[in-house]
Amino acid sequence: MRIVAGAAEARRTLLRRAPLDEPDLPAAVRETIRRVFGADLDAGAVVERILWDVRREGEAAVRRYNEQLDGVSPAGSELPLLVSPAEIRTAYSQVEPSLVGALRTAASRIRDYHERQLAHSARSFEEDGLGQIVTPLRRVGLYIPGNTVVYPSTLLMMAVPARVAGVKEVVVATPVAPDGSVSPLKLVAADIAGVGRVFRAGGVQGIAALAYGAGPVPKVDKICGPGNIFVTLAKKRLYGEVGIDGIFGPSETVVVADAAADPELVAADLLAGAEHDELATAILITDSPELAQAVQAALERDVDSLARAGVARASLDARGGAVVVESIAEAAELAGEFAPEHLCLHVQDVDRLLEEGLSAGCLFAGAYSVESIGDYTAGPSHVMPTGGSAAYASPLGVQDFLKVTSLVRLDRRMAEEIGPAAAAIARAEGFTGHARAIESRIKGRAR
Repeated sequence: MRIVAGAAEARRTLLRRAPLDEPDLPAAVRETIRRVFGADLDAGAVVERILWDVRREGEAAVRRYNEQLDGVSPAGSELPLLVSPAEIRTAYSQVEPSLVGALRTAASRIRDYHERQLAHSARSFEEDGLGQIVTPLRRVGLYIPGNTVVYPSTLLMMAVPARVAGVKEVVVATPVAPDGSVSPLKLVAADIAGVGRVFRAGGVQGIAALAYGAGPVPKVDKICGPGNIFVTLAKKRLYGEVGIDGIFGPSETVVVADAAADPELVAADLLAGAEHDELATAILITDSPELAQAVQAALERDVDSLARAGVARASLDARGGAVVVESIAEAAELAGEFAPEHLCLHVQDVDRLLEEGLSAGCLFAGAYSVESIGDYTAGPSHVMPTGGSAAYASPLGVQDFLKVTSLVRLDRRMAEEIGPAAAAIARAEGFTGHARAIESRIKGRAR
């Protein structure tokens, strides 16, 4: 882990963000693209081809790409896209009862948090002829990535807030195993969260099926969920035709710690952040050179004990590090400027930093506010803005599944009071039809 001194050097090195460009594709992926499409296409061109085919051919294209790109066997690709209720019932017998209990605990806490969030979210109102009507989205599609590595927690973190918001129909698209089966963990989590239907549709074809509709897969109003570069580009391309939750990059963890922080706990949080992905960011910002050195030693000692040691070490080597600055105030300023997904505050005076209005997807206030608990059972959704977008974007929550419709209900008195000014502006803009529509309703019906 590198240690750099000063804010200027930190901005030039560890805290310098690279644009989220299309990466160089691995050789195996490029070979698959050549085999399937008969040409050397970049990721964007692959996405365009698949979107076009699913829009034109529907279910047949989804099945074909499940087989050609995701390695589903011919027999597996012939299974119905819709996972049956019997498969979901069977899934419970394939998951340890203790893990089912853990998923129920997580779902309960996520539900409780988002019910409280709903109580503080936008509400319908009408006052003096003006107001708004807040309604849930009609149908939402969730994309849940992973097959060998699965993420039931991410399913809960999206589906439960959607159901709390009042979305009547929540559906899931997900990759499947070569035999066409869906991970039992995903199916159990979907059932616990109140998901209506689960479909065998991975990758871009799954995103396209949700956006356009394909056979039994319904067209949705909004697509939520993370994925690889192909899924990310597909969501970006489809925005406007369908709503999306955001464009997500690799995970980010920043720890702000003072001299009193426990280096073992700081290192543990950085390792948890680094093991997400080789492209993940895990950075300490502190006013204590001694703490930085102690954390560096703890990371070196502990990283190889992780199940995902190779991933964590690659992340720390490429994007990890520590920044030593003059004060905790300066550390907080740097962290807020970086606007990370996760910001952990290992400081004595946490309340003072919380008053600074720091930009982050989630603030973990104090050493016992473990980011890893936030990933699973704290309550707030762990689907959060990355890439600096926490400076203007919010974590996924009930607000993502609500829409506001403005309401105007004027009586004659109000129309006569505010109409003349509106008509004057309309005529100044050259919209005489607008002006006449107003004037036909007010006193004298001027022409």
